[in-house]
Amino acid sequence: MVMERLSTGVKALDEMLAGGFPRGFSVAVTGEPGTGKTILCIHFTAQGISEGDRCIYVTTEESRDSIITQAGQFGFDFSKAIKEGRLIIIDALMGSEDQWTIRLLSVEELVNKVIEAKKALGYGRARLVIDSLSAFWLDKPAMARRHSYFVKKVLAKWDFTILATSQYAITTSEAFGWGIEHIADGIIRFRRVVRDGVLRRFLLVEKMRQTPHSLVMHELSIVDGKGLVILGPLEVRREDMALPRRVMERIQRASEKRDATLP
Repeated sequence: MVMERLSTGVKALDEMLAGGFPRGFSVAVTGEPGTGKTILCIHFTAQGISEGDRCIYVTTEESRDSIITQAGQFGFDFSKAIKEGRLIIIDALMGSEDQWTIRLLSVEELVNKVIEAKKALGYGRARLVIDSLSAFWLDKPAMARRHSYFVKKVLAKWDFTILATSQYAITTSEAFGWGIEHIADGIIRFRRVVRDGVLRRFLLVEKMRQTPHSLVMHELSIVDGKGLVILGPLEVRREDMALPRRVMERIQRASEKRDATLP
């Protein structure tokens, strides 16, 4: 039986994934701010629009207008798709008084609003972006895994292929953003480094179930008018791009602390 896969909207990434994301999967897109996570979400949504999928984009860290503007920079007309009933952007940041606004950052309201949007768009294959899911546990990071599991379990019944971003930031006491990775069917990790005064961005497919995916880190660029462009594989080991040991130890301690609070 041939597995149905959804194109990411980035041809080179599709090739790294044996054709794209398996239908119905929940994929975590993780990494530091400014690495390209939102751009990938825009590509994934735009591809869905072009293929006739029902597309829902939840934005928690930028306004609806900002997402529409960014999409336009890369040649995607999200305003037209919204008017034609092919895309709904749910704004969880600005608190506007309209139907597609989340006023309370709770996973229950998120799920209810997404289901409402799916009903409005109608029956059919659907793509859901949540950018970012980590916004829903900022004040209670110990709940990250439980919230992620709830979202995946409930929305799995609605024929969604989900792309959920997760910010991470290392502070003196906490590591945020790892809850979704524990329940995700796939993990795409974005990284960034500054070398010789130049910002460089990288992407690695760390996990994708039922997929013979690439194990090599690739460098990428964000190009005006095109979006996310994968430049090619690196000739360095994955360990060369790993977080420092002290940071990884801090992450591990924070993860164990959170797990201990779960029933």
